[in-house]
Amino acid sequence: MISVQKTESDMDYIAYLHKDRDSDFGVSFPDFPGCVTAGKTLEEARRMAVEALALHIAGMIEDGDVVPDPSNLDALRNDPNMRGAVAVLVSVEPAAEKTVRINITARQSQVEAIDQLAGKAGLTRSAYMVQSSLHRLGSNISKRERTVSRRSSAAKGSRKGKHSSTR
Repeated sequence: MISVQKTESDMDYIAYLHKDRDSDFGVSFPDFPGCVTAGKTLEEARRMAVEALALHIAGMIEDGDVVPDPSNLDALRNDPNMRGAVAVLVSVEPAAEKTVRINITARQSQVEAIDQLAGKAGLTRSAYMVQSSLHRLGSNISKRERTVSRRSSAAKGSRKGKHSSTR
């Protein structure tokens, strides 16, 4: 099992990584049925897994649902969905602040440039724009608050359906 983006306050959830011939890398979460995502590359699947899990948990919190404690491998050893999958840990930081969705206006070429830069930085468009803006302004926001904002913005900004995320 490998760990993905771990900090002290993160919660580690098990994800199943699947890869069939001629398909993208698929990711699902046994603790969160319906929370699935995919990526063309292993790295993209890893990034999307963090974003999908954060989105799903943010949706649950917003709806007043109880977020389950992470399962361990022993509890999942007989799970039929684990067959043919690699178990990986995906870390998410507990939500500390409510995020809001905003709309902006930009030229198509600007959005494309932002997307390229965000991809190179391993961030979502929203996370990249927030971090870049805060950096440019010399904000006094702590690194922890920026991380929470990145994860929460990614979760809130790409929400599809009640609690699921697909790519």
